[in-house]
Amino acid sequence: MKKLELLAPAGDIEKLKTAYYFGADACYFAGKKWGLRAFSENFEADELKTYIDYAHKLGKKAYITVNIQAHNSDFEGLPEYLKYLQDIKADAVIVSDAGVMQVCKEVAPELNIHLSTQACASNKYSAKFWADAGAKRIILARELSVDEIKEIRDYLPSEIELEAFVHGAMCISYSGRCLLSNYLSGRDSNRGACVQACRWEYYITEKSRKDKGEGEEYEIQQDERSTYILNSKDLCMVNYLDKLADAGVTSFKIEGRMKSPYYVANVVNTYRRAMDILENDRENYKPDASRIAELEKCSHRRFTTGFCLKEGDAEFLESSLPISTYDFIAQVLEPTDSTGLTLVEQRNRFKVGDELEILSPNDNFNKTFTVTEMQDLTGAEITDALLVQQKIKLKTPYKLNPGDILRKKKANLQ
Repeated sequence: MKKLELLAPAGDIEKLKTAYYFGADACYFAGKKWGLRAFSENFEADELKTYIDYAHKLGKKAYITVNIQAHNSDFEGLPEYLKYLQDIKADAVIVSDAGVMQVCKEVAPELNIHLSTQACASNKYSAKFWADAGAKRIILARELSVDEIKEIRDYLPSEIELEAFVHGAMCISYSGRCLLSNYLSGRDSNRGACVQACRWEYYITEKSRKDKGEGEEYEIQQDERSTYILNSKDLCMVNYLDKLADAGVTSFKIEGRMKSPYYVANVVNTYRRAMDILENDRENYKPDASRIAELEKCSHRRFTTGFCLKEGDAEFLESSLPISTYDFIAQVLEPTDSTGLTLVEQRNRFKVGDELEILSPNDNFNKTFTVTEMQDLTGAEITDALLVQQKIKLKTPYKLNPGDILRKKKANLQ
């Protein structure tokens, strides 16, 4: 089995550092233009160089998204940008548009090209077409089964890599090529400005009565939880990574550049641990309910395996409101000192007497402790951390490191 890659989203610098800290082998992120998450913070040109260098010093990779469906006007400044990405040694660009790919090959021939899922490579012939056109990696359409992926793998030259999404939000439109946002709001999802119209609530009316002014709006009753007819569950393949690896996928991609740093930490940590078992102790890799329970600790919709497995999942639709079982309480800023005090930054309210759980890539993972002592930066004791992003020195029984996260089980689940 080829070396597997865990690929994580990085919508800003904090999420990038979090992803690498918790075990991502690579991150994908964007400059201020030409990416499909225009409302993420993203990276200035000098920041791109800084954090590509940062990744390389860690022995990790950095892929830059240039994956809009481009109009003529979008090519202004693009050749210079692609040359710049080549000069600063981006490991690859993620591209969906044939015109963008052509320009990239002409002006930055040393820059690796990964074909975005937005290009909808859903069969072996289209995958081969894009490989022949210059793509070094095919990011597969999300609508494929593992059997279809295996057929694609067998049809392609061995040096062409396959990447597949394994976790995160799913789009109701084919591999994310949605027109709904543009039609309803004027914000083009295919150029990075999706308004997420699929998450809205919809009604139906009977046309002839509506035309006569007699029509009523009827809720579309999906189930007792919701009436959201375009809103998908979240993809979750953590228990079936072996099937994807056997089919020839070598890069496992997490969705979520607009998600929180806590989401990135929790999901990357869970998949890293699963992948380590898959690569190092294959006989003991099997579905594990504790992985799902861990992923439920951060914001999510109910999970689905999507189209990947033969048995599939007949129910893709979900309530619009995400849920979680834990709250993100604090981020560790400095290592625990010799007195047992740890400097943290508050993210949600907590008090003396609360039980907190540690999210960490090391052996402190999921250890718990009760808050017994806190002080502000002046040394004054406090019992209630209620100031947003207040820096607090917290007594901890474990040696914590910068980047570790503290969380607390939601009150209604205690």
